[in-house]
Amino acid sequence: MHLKTLVLRGFKSFAASTVLKFEPGINCVVGPNGSGKSNVVDALAWVMGEQGAKNLRGGQMADVIFAGTAKRPALGRAEVSLTIDNTDGVLPIEYSEVTVTRTLFRSGGSEYAINGTACRLLDIQELLSDTGMGREMHVIVGQGKLDGVLTASAQERRGFIEEAAGVIKHRQRKDKALRKLESMQSNLTRIEDLTAELRRQLGPLARQAQTARRAETIQRTVFDARARLLADDLARAQARLAGQESDGQDLRARQEELDTQIARARASVEELQAEADHAGPNLFLLTESRQRLVSLTERFRALGELAGERGRSLSVPGPNGQRGESPAQIRERAARAREREEELTREVDAARDALQAAVARRERAEEDERGIQTRLSSLNRALSDKKETEAAIAGRTEAVKSRIEALSEELERVKNAAQAAQERKKEAAGRAARLEQEIVAHTDGDDTLSSAHEQAARELQDAKDAAEKLRRDFSAAQTAAVQWETKAETLKMSLEPQDASAWVLAEYKQGIKGLVRDAIKIMPGWEAGIEAALPAAACAIVGGSAEDAVDVLRAARSGGAGRVEILVGKPKNPAEGQPEESAGRRAGAAVLKHSGFGKTQAILAAEAVQGEGSAARTVRMILDGTILAADLAVAEALLKQGAQRVATPAGDVLTPYHVRGGQTDYTAVLARAALCAEAFGHTEDAQRQAQRLRGELSAAAERLSRAEEKSAALAARLNARDAQLGAAGAQLGVLRQSLRAVEEELARSAARGQKIRDDLESLRAQRDELLREKELSEGTCADIPNRIAEFEHSRAEAHKTAVAARGAETQARLALRTREERLRAQAGKADALERTAQSVQERIAAEQRAAQRRAQASLTAQRIGKDADRALARAKEILLQTELRQKEAEEQRARREKELACARRLVDGLLQQIRELEEKAHARELVLARLREQCGQLASKAAEDTGMDAGVLIEEFGPHLPVPTPEGGEMPFVREQQEKRLEQATRALARLGKINPLALEEHAALEERLKYLTGQLQDLHASRADLQKIVKDVDARVEEIMRTALADVAREFKDIFSRLFPGGKGQLVFTEPQSALTTGVEIEARPPGKRVRRLSLLSGGERSLTAIAFLVAIFKARPSPFYVMDEVEAALDDVNLSRLLDIFRELQNRSQLLVITHQKRTMEIADALYGVAMKEQGVTGVVSQRLKEIAAML
Repeated sequence: MHLKTLVLRGFKSFAASTVLKFEPGINCVVGPNGSGKSNVVDALAWVMGEQGAKNLRGGQMADVIFAGTAKRPALGRAEVSLTIDNTDGVLPIEYSEVTVTRTLFRSGGSEYAINGTACRLLDIQELLSDTGMGREMHVIVGQGKLDGVLTASAQERRGFIEEAAGVIKHRQRKDKALRKLESMQSNLTRIEDLTAELRRQLGPLARQAQTARRAETIQRTVFDARARLLADDLARAQARLAGQESDGQDLRARQEELDTQIARARASVEELQAEADHAGPNLFLLTESRQRLVSLTERFRALGELAGERGRSLSVPGPNGQRGESPAQIRERAARAREREEELTREVDAARDALQAAVARRERAEEDERGIQTRLSSLNRALSDKKETEAAIAGRTEAVKSRIEALSEELERVKNAAQAAQERKKEAAGRAARLEQEIVAHTDGDDTLSSAHEQAARELQDAKDAAEKLRRDFSAAQTAAVQWETKAETLKMSLEPQDASAWVLAEYKQGIKGLVRDAIKIMPGWEAGIEAALPAAACAIVGGSAEDAVDVLRAARSGGAGRVEILVGKPKNPAEGQPEESAGRRAGAAVLKHSGFGKTQAILAAEAVQGEGSAARTVRMILDGTILAADLAVAEALLKQGAQRVATPAGDVLTPYHVRGGQTDYTAVLARAALCAEAFGHTEDAQRQAQRLRGELSAAAERLSRAEEKSAALAARLNARDAQLGAAGAQLGVLRQSLRAVEEELARSAARGQKIRDDLESLRAQRDELLREKELSEGTCADIPNRIAEFEHSRAEAHKTAVAARGAETQARLALRTREERLRAQAGKADALERTAQSVQERIAAEQRAAQRRAQASLTAQRIGKDADRALARAKEILLQTELRQKEAEEQRARREKELACARRLVDGLLQQIRELEEKAHARELVLARLREQCGQLASKAAEDTGMDAGVLIEEFGPHLPVPTPEGGEMPFVREQQEKRLEQATRALARLGKINPLALEEHAALEERLKYLTGQLQDLHASRADLQKIVKDVDARVEEIMRTALADVAREFKDIFSRLFPGGKGQLVFTEPQSALTTGVEIEARPPGKRVRRLSLLSGGERSLTAIAFLVAIFKARPSPFYVMDEVEAALDDVNLSRLLDIFRELQNRSQLLVITHQKRTMEIADALYGVAMKEQGVTGVVSQRLKEIAAML
């Protein structure tokens, strides 16, 4: 997928329709400053849906329409069409080319279209969103975009990655689901109101249904009786139908038996027919052999007779002697014929010479005729040209005269208009002088009022700035308070005990004084070390005495609460407790003193526990001799110095005999408790700060209100004075404009008058010249008519001569053809006679040879006659044998045909029986049809009266079923009783009079409606749950996509930054790494040789390269079909430009690049160049060239 063409009509400086045809790869747009290069970038952003006028370098959207120049008027609309090659199907649309068109009218209306079909802006944005091109247009890097990337907030940079990753549509889906949730609440309220109303209506309608239910009982009796009678009728009709169908089965059985017999008879017929078919070819062969033998016998007999006849005929001598002319006589006739042929040849030659002479005379006559005709045509053309010239001169003369008259009248009108304009000028000049005097009279005191208004405006702005600053500070304080409070609450919740301690504190409080961590205070920084040395200090509870602690253990075991740790606190009693300076403490102090470590590196654990309570004393006793070390190295050194027990904040505990630790994610509960207390303290500070700022903000709002009132009053006075002066100034401006217009009109009148006078002089000169041309034309070519008449006479004479010459030629041709025909008739006769004489002579010799051959042939014929007689005898013998075999085969055939005829008669008899059975079956089918029709009518009646089909009716109300009685018993079906029961129920129903049968239906409908609405209410609750699940799924999907995208972009940024800054270090830092949904993106960049981390301290080129590295990282991590770079390399030197161009070449392999540049080296890597320049002031033109074509030419 890539950009194919961009068509601009009336967009900014592109007044005329301009077409840019892009090539895959790198396309460079070059041109001088101000020529309109960046307008190409603006056009791309605009056609793809850009809605911000400032992003298009304008104040309002109408600024994109061509505003006009000194020579071109402003246009009424701007239109840009972008054609995208979609051969690879990246866009989800079934077109290989997609054309997106956007049109803006100066009136404010706008139109969008895809492939000429009108659409919405949303349709275009959704179409392009799947390609990584969204509303922010990160693929278009315009002027100032690089600096905007660096100054953008972390969330704004995240927006670039979101757009490239294509999660915008997921966020839109989430927003749509949230909007549906909001609208769903109104539907829930409405359905709840409807269900309440339906419940209120059900009471009265239930009473009406009770009355209708009594009538329904009687109707059920009527229905039951009628149904049983109908079921009885149906059962009887079906019984009769079943009887007839049983008879039909017997007929079908007989028919099947006959079919079997017919099948066996037909098999016999087929067998006999097969034998006959097999014997037929043998009989045919015998018959054919007999016929051939008969034929041979006749042929041998005829051959013998022919040989005898031939021998007798050849024994007779043949004719001898000459018949007709002799060869000598024929050769004499040939000599006479040859003499006649030579005579005709001479006559043909003479006729051909005469024809050639006649043709020459005819050609000369025609040539003379054509010459005369040519000269006559020339004279006619000359005469025609003369007439046309005279007509043209006359027309031009009349036109000049008309123009002279029109200009004379216009000159008079110009003089009158100039006089009227002079009078208007004098009147306007007088009125303007009076208005200037009035304005000068009202200008006193302007400076004082303006200065007061300016001072009030400055005070108002200062008040606004102060209020805005206080508002920001107040908002920041509130945010800080909420953040600290949230953090404190979170830490507090994380500190809630999750083991048996929670159960003891909640359920068993006897003898319990609380948690150990709440009863002691740890020196800041050593909380994790204390917890590592004494894990019980985190979650243990404080008990009053050992007996109380044992009772707690029994209760926890019996209640199944789990494991619990209890520290038994003792009151301060030096006689019973451990002395303050114990041996373990002295040994630990000695180790610390000998090691030389300071308080920040190592400390006695007992000293880190602060407080004088019983719990603190107990903890210090337990930790007696334990040392806290800052890290594992210090702990190892202390252990070597003789320490008996050392703990570190990382959770490591070391003794000479036992080591515990190694955790990488150790988090101390006591450290979290300290952070929680600190967070609550910060929360209180932030709340006090917010309260103070709230009071200051109220005071600032009052000052702002007073400043606004003062500024408004002064502005009203200033506006009133300005309105008065403005009205006078406007009138003065109108008068001055009128004066300028009158002066311009006078100047135009003077210029027009002078031009008219010049034109009149020129036209008069033209008129005189035309009159001279007319006189000259009339004097020339006066003798042309006389010459034409002479040539007409000469042409007639030449025509007669040519006609006579053509007649003589025709006669000569006829004479030649006649003699040639005679010659052709005579030619060859002499040769033919010579050949005839030769033929006669050869025939005489042949007759002599034939007589010799006849004698030889007579002997041969006699020999053939004898052979034919022997062959005839043998053929007669074979013929007799063949006739005997043929007779035997014919007798067998007659016997089989007789058997076959008997079998066929048997088949015909069986078929006759079948036909008789079919007639009986047809008659029975008619009876069955009548019975079925009767059953069908009864079934239809049952369906109409009862709503049941026949089977169901008989099954439920048939005569075989007992009839229930009103008392709950049963009795057998008796038709007369059911008829009487139907009649009684019908009369009882009639006595009820009018009833409301709809009451039951309405009651049922309302109940159904209530049930339906209840179901709908449940569906709405389910739908709300589904929408909430969709929101959750969308968040999960977006988090998954963004987590991968952020990681890919961060990886690519490191790679690109290291290539653009060899030896430097750059990385992307996420503000909330644990949340891919909300994290922002910060940029850390450190060029080689520098220690700065703030982006604002980088140089211009370094800032550009850093921003390019961020954007290219996005481009490579989530490629788009194309990118637009608008002078991004302007601030780079040659070395950095080379690095950037290498990046461009890599991007070229996967995407199309459109680069706006002034750099020659950038142009050198381009596949196509587009030169942009101003054809005229304010109008842009484009010239393009493919560099491959230039390379091919070189």
